[in-house]
Amino acid sequence: MKNFTFNINENSYSVRIVSQENNIIDLEVNGTKYSVKMKEELKTVKTPTLVRTASKAAPEPVKIKNPSSGSGSVKITAPIPGIILSLNVKVGDTVKPGDLLLVLEAMKMENNITSDKSGVVSAINVSVGQQVLQSEVMIELE
Repeated sequence: MKNFTFNINENSYSVRIVSQENNIIDLEVNGTKYSVKMKEELKTVKTPTLVRTASKAAPEPVKIKNPSSGSGSVKITAPIPGIILSLNVKVGDTVKPGDLLLVLEAMKMENNITSDKSGVVSAINVSVGQQVLQSEVMIELE
């Protein structure tokens, strides 16, 4: 296990710890084997474990606040930077509030991007695997 050298009263001792079980240590001093019993048991350091209860709330989709323009079009923008994992709509699809538009991976989490208004998909400005920045327009609805 470990080797040590001790100098006691100008004498050198080579000590090798062979094994340790509870408070009994087997060691060799200058080649002679000894079994030593410690007065107190050696304390082992325990790594604390984090115990966390599971969340009881179901994950909610990311809510998107879309500025409404006078023309009636709605632009779905990225709430945070990420990568597009899947597109669930195509140009010409009719969507209603709560419909899943796409899945955005950000910070190792999948975020469901849903529609908060009814409309028809007029443009899709992203593709699967594409990286998007925050506030980048991903989908446009009419």
